[in-house]
Amino acid sequence: MLRIASKLSSGISSSSTALTANQFPTRLSPLPTSLFRSFTNGLELEANMVVPDAISMINYAMKQWRNERSLGAFRMGLAVLKHCINMELTEGKDPTRENSKGMAMLAMSTMLYERGEYTEAVEKLEDVQELTNSYLGVRVAALETQAGLYLELRQDDLAAAVADKCMKVVENQQQARDFEAQFVRAKALKGLIELVNGNVDSAEDFFDKSLGDKYCDGISSCSQSNLANIFRLRLMFGFVGTAGLSYAEFLHKIQNYSKAKEVYRNVALGATYVKRSGKPYLGAGNMSVDELIVGSMCASGQLEALMGNFYYAENSLSQAVSRAEEAYGDSKHPTLGVALASIALMYRRRAMQEFSSALLIQEGLYRKVIDILKVPSVETENEGSAPLVDRSDIAALARGAYAEVLSVQENRKDEGEKMKKLAESIWKNRNMSLADALDTDKNIIDSRISRLL
Repeated sequence: MLRIASKLSSGISSSSTALTANQFPTRLSPLPTSLFRSFTNGLELEANMVVPDAISMINYAMKQWRNERSLGAFRMGLAVLKHCINMELTEGKDPTRENSKGMAMLAMSTMLYERGEYTEAVEKLEDVQELTNSYLGVRVAALETQAGLYLELRQDDLAAAVADKCMKVVENQQQARDFEAQFVRAKALKGLIELVNGNVDSAEDFFDKSLGDKYCDGISSCSQSNLANIFRLRLMFGFVGTAGLSYAEFLHKIQNYSKAKEVYRNVALGATYVKRSGKPYLGAGNMSVDELIVGSMCASGQLEALMGNFYYAENSLSQAVSRAEEAYGDSKHPTLGVALASIALMYRRRAMQEFSSALLIQEGLYRKVIDILKVPSVETENEGSAPLVDRSDIAALARGAYAEVLSVQENRKDEGEKMKKLAESIWKNRNMSLADALDTDKNIIDSRISRLL
C-alpha cells in the first residue's frame, strides 16, 4: 500500500509507473480492423473518411499544445486549427471535407476546454451542427461533449436539453451507416444525466443492455481454450466508449459489481486500442478518449476498493493518475485532482476496514486534491467572466474526509472542525448530505464531469 502512496504524497511526477499487477494491459497486440468495425464506426473515422492533410494539421496543433501548455503553444495551436477550418481542403459540402472540418472544431473545443474557456468551447461545438453532410458520429460527439461540459458546470437543465437534441438528431438520421451505434450513444447520454440527478431507476431505460448480452453470448460461443478470440471480443465490447462507461456506472450503482467490473475493464481496453490506432476519435473536451481511459480506470479502482480488493484498487487508480499525467502533462489538471481524490478515499476505506491509520498518507493526498480543485469564491464571479467550475462534489468530499483525519489528532481537533464546516459550506449535491456521502458505499466519482453519482 505504501509504495504508490509515498510517491503520490511526496509529489506527482511524470515518471509515475504502473504497479506490477497490470490490471489494464499497457501493450495491446495489433488486431484486424474488420473485427472491430461494427463498434468503431461509431467512435472513430477511417482514413478514407477524412482529408489526411487536415488530420495532420489537427494532430500537430494538439501535440504542440499538449507538449508545452504555454500561452504561446495555445495561440499557435488555435491558429493552426483555424487555418484548417478555413482552408480549401475543408471547404465544400463533401462529407470527407465536412468530417475534417468537424474534427478540427472538436479539437479546438478540446483546447479551449483545457484552458478553462468553457463558453468558447461550447460555441465551437455548436458550430459543428451546421455540418449536415458530415458523418453522424461527428455531430453526436459534439452534442455529447456539450452536454458533458454543462454537467461539469452544474448546468444540468442545459445538459438535459442538449441530450434531447442529440436524440432528435440521431432519430432523424436512421439511414446513416452508424445509426445504431450513435443511437446507443445518445441514449446513454440521457442515462448519465439521470444518474447525475440521482434517478437510478429511470436511468435503466436508457442503457442498451443488449450490448452486454452480445458480449456474453460471444464469450460463451468460444472455446475456453481460444483465448485470442475471447480477448478480441473483450476489446470489441470496449469500443462502446463513453456509452459503455456510463453503462458500467449504472451497473455499479445497482450493485451488479461483477458485470460492472468487466465493462469498466473492457472500456479501458477498447479506448486504449482506439488511442493507439491513431485514427481520429469522435470525442472532445471531457468526453475525449483520454478522459475515457482515465475515467474507466478511476471508476474501476473505486469499485475494487468497494469490493475490498485494495491491491487492484491501488493499481487501477495509480494507472489513472499516470494516464492523466501522460495526457495533460499538468500537475494542476482537474482530472488528476479527481483521480487523486479517488486514491485518498480508497485509503480512507482501507483504513476503516483494516482498522489501520495511514493518516500521513491520507493527509498528503487530501492536501494535494484541495490545492488542485480550488473552489473559487463567489466574489470572483462577475458578468462576462469565465464560468465558475467549482467541482464542489469532489472538493467538499476531500475536505470532509480530511477533516476526519485532523479530528482524530488531539492537537488538531479545532483545525478539523474548521475544515468540516468549510466542506459543508461548499457542498451542493441535492441528492444527499455530505455526511451521507462520506458514510455510503454506493457513490461513484465520475472523473469526466467531476461529479458524484
